[in-house]
Amino acid sequence: MINVGIAGIGFMGWIHWLAYHKVRGAKVVAICEFDKKKLSGDWRAIKGNFGPRGEKVDLSGIDTHSQIDRMIADPKIDLIDICLPPSMHVTAALAALRGGKHVFCEKPLALTTADCNKIVKAAQRADRQLMVGHVLPLFPEYAFARRAIDSGKYGRLLGGSFKRVISDPLWLKDFYDPKRIGGPMLDLHIHDAHFIRLLFGMPTSLISQGRMRGRVVEYFNTLFNFSDPQLVVCATSGVINQQGRGFTHGFEIHLEKATLHYELAIVKDESRLMPLTVLTDKGRAVVAKIGDGDPVNAFEAEIKEVVRAIRTGEPSALLSGELARDAIQICHRETESVMKHRQVRV
Repeated sequence: MINVGIAGIGFMGWIHWLAYHKVRGAKVVAICEFDKKKLSGDWRAIKGNFGPRGEKVDLSGIDTHSQIDRMIADPKIDLIDICLPPSMHVTAALAALRGGKHVFCEKPLALTTADCNKIVKAAQRADRQLMVGHVLPLFPEYAFARRAIDSGKYGRLLGGSFKRVISDPLWLKDFYDPKRIGGPMLDLHIHDAHFIRLLFGMPTSLISQGRMRGRVVEYFNTLFNFSDPQLVVCATSGVINQQGRGFTHGFEIHLEKATLHYELAIVKDESRLMPLTVLTDKGRAVVAKIGDGDPVNAFEAEIKEVVRAIRTGEPSALLSGELARDAIQICHRETESVMKHRQVRV
């Protein structure tokens, strides 16, 4: 059994808590939280843009800490699950690794490439697993796309376009602070940057056009270049100032023998869906079978991958710290391109 301590009981800490209770081989034995109300088990104030709202939870048998160092010092804990604000990831991850714990850190791994490298190197020195909660590849539509590409069923991968846009998150006061959350680039587009890196490898260069809000990019379009000049890959992400459409994401992935098309939008709290559809070279349009679409299921799959990696000692190809670091580097190069109004090397 892998004993887990969760650091930070916000929305993601709550979702991870739910996922651990569905996965064999891992058990939450401790939590760390600054909020005394949450330490008492009252999580009713927690809410997010999917999944159930927080509720009162029974913490009997669970160790509760207000200081993460004390939780890290507990010898029975094997894994520290970091769900703290992004600006706190690097300090928490380094402390956990120094304490001999495996680390599962919510995305982004850190706010700078340099800090990501510090964490990656610390994991190597400690001979501990470092995994980062980039859950998007485990969402059913994105997992289907990965499997279709890997199978070779539809021939060579030719490129794709990716979209992730939200309305202004007015409830997040630090959203546009590059030293605390990082704005749309590091909180939102990071998902697609990671997925693009996973599918196509590291870009050689890119050019982004966008508009700034203070010191972060508010909205942008990016065209990526790769060592294979036949790959055509682009992405759109950022914030719009109209609250009527809270969220939209999707992709169009091109292969030699098929196009994979998917899009979801939340308009006035209602889902509007273009289900994942395979457009074949035979003229067919086949809606893929991908399950019930409950997003919490993807986090259950993510926790299963964490457990598998620790139990087998084989690092996760999907959740690796190196992949997460590369996604951060891509995002910073996109910001650089927007600010310099030109193409930049990655």
